[in-house]
Amino acid sequence: MPLEAGLLEILACPACHAPLEEQDAELICTGEACGLVYPVRDDIPVLLIDEARRPE
Repeated sequence: MPLEAGLLEILACPACHAPLEEQDAELICTGEACGLVYPVRDDIPVLLIDEARRPE
């Protein structure tokens, strides 16, 4: 289930504060230097830097 548009507008990457984009079951940082990928579990974004992964 996609996240609500209003929620995506206020969420930001905890590492660099850039906006996030939803793709599949993940939120991807749009920051050029960062690019971390955060999981979404049970429709809840897990915005912990320790849980994020680097893009492939």
